[in-house]
Amino acid sequence: MSPFFRSVMVTRHVSPACHVHRGPDRAPYLPSRGSYMLFKRVKPIEQILATAEKKGLKRQLGAFQLTLLGIGAVIGTGIFVLTAEAGQKAGPGMMIAFVIAATVCGLAALAYAELAAMVPVSGSAYTYTYGVLGEFVAWIVGWALGLEYGIGAAVVCVGWSGYMNGLLAQSNFLGGAFALPEYLRTGLYAGGSFNLLAFIIALLVTVLLVIGTSKSARVNAVLVSIKIIALTAFVAIAVPAAKTANFHPFLPGGWGSPLGGVGVLGAAASIFFAYVGFDAVSTAAEETKNPNRNIPIALIGSLTICTIFYLLVGYGAAGSVGAQPILGSNGMPLDPGGPEMAAACAHSQALVCSKEPLAHVLRVLGWSKMGDWIGIAAILALPSVILMMMFGQTRIFFTMSRDGLLPGVLSTVHKRFHTPHIITMATGLVVAFCSALFPVGKLADTSNSGTLLAFAMVSLGVLILRKQQPNRPRPFRTPMAWVVCPLAVLGCLLLFVNLSLTAKLVFVIWAAIGLVFYFLYGYRKSHLANGTEPS
Repeated sequence: MSPFFRSVMVTRHVSPACHVHRGPDRAPYLPSRGSYMLFKRVKPIEQILATAEKKGLKRQLGAFQLTLLGIGAVIGTGIFVLTAEAGQKAGPGMMIAFVIAATVCGLAALAYAELAAMVPVSGSAYTYTYGVLGEFVAWIVGWALGLEYGIGAAVVCVGWSGYMNGLLAQSNFLGGAFALPEYLRTGLYAGGSFNLLAFIIALLVTVLLVIGTSKSARVNAVLVSIKIIALTAFVAIAVPAAKTANFHPFLPGGWGSPLGGVGVLGAAASIFFAYVGFDAVSTAAEETKNPNRNIPIALIGSLTICTIFYLLVGYGAAGSVGAQPILGSNGMPLDPGGPEMAAACAHSQALVCSKEPLAHVLRVLGWSKMGDWIGIAAILALPSVILMMMFGQTRIFFTMSRDGLLPGVLSTVHKRFHTPHIITMATGLVVAFCSALFPVGKLADTSNSGTLLAFAMVSLGVLILRKQQPNRPRPFRTPMAWVVCPLAVLGCLLLFVNLSLTAKLVFVIWAAIGLVFYFLYGYRKSHLANGTEPS
């Protein structure tokens, strides 16, 4: 056994004050006292796998299903909605932002693929970190993933509502007869009060997830096909219509600002959300058949397919109708999630103001009916992204509960549907209210803050495990790990710095709340520390 893991274990001669319970197949663990021992609560990978076997989920997803789940999680609000957000921050320079975000995500994907193949259980970055960097860092990562998946699902709900409201208000099919009042179309800070449709779709997806994983995957396969067809049609119309003049000026917001949130790097930090769904594939590892083979295929394959689509769609949108930002008095792009932007867009038909940018582009190009069909495709397909985001959130907290860091009731599995129904319902309510109240841009940046931390920790974990356990079988090895992983960490740091100030503040507050909860509950209840894992 590695000295790194041996340091957390004690001999059989323990004092009564340090008595711990032993399971039949594991050595006892000393409850940590003090900051030094805090970082020594590392859960051996063998024990992680054993725990999953004792209280696990049914393996029912194959390679094709899993790849479709990855595509379904990735292609969504990022390209259907955040194209306008990126245009407001960087103008046509958002094309560079797409490349930067894809590069950072690709580097992280290679790290994810190695760890997911080695540790094919639920929990994603949280589980990997627990087995490499220890419980304290794992808690921080798992808590941050609450921002990635939970808030990320809310982002997609808001994006979906934008297309649905657009269809109801101006569709050639419905004639605007069913349009909602303005105050029910968007949340606070975006010109409205309560986004009713975003609230409803979050609750409907929650019900679907409670019913069962396999049913969700079959529905998702159909929705992914719809998205691919819709984006292909958009590319076929918009790319040939691109004009060189629409790309000037190419960088109206420059490369960025010291405070972040604008320019190419600010756009990359926001559009990063468009790629992050791929890591939701790894949260399904425990429900995947032959995960050592299928997880890496799904991770890398889904990211590659989605990147190609993103570049084509972004080029077509910016080149065909223009994507110049609305500038403030200081000559810089306005904050796309602020009240000034909402006021400036009140009567504007600019792409950067649209809540349904792809449908808007086609309508401007004279393809109104096709624009409506794109809107319908988004309405049908975006729920698959909500589904995967919420799926990922529930599996993270399910695993943390199984480890004793969250209340055990959260890892209760429904007797009929075999899903963690309690945490699923709780997550659904939080997502529903966040999506009903807040604008898409602010939510997306906040979600990215948690994602970037998780990606950085996974990349570090690969390197540490290479040193600590060099002989452990690795069904998939990150190529040039000592180059790829440090670049992934630096890329995540670069994008985090360029997030909006609001997103960074929310991240700090959320992290502080998580630390309080950990030291009041998880630190004392941890099964690893107390030797109390359920059999």
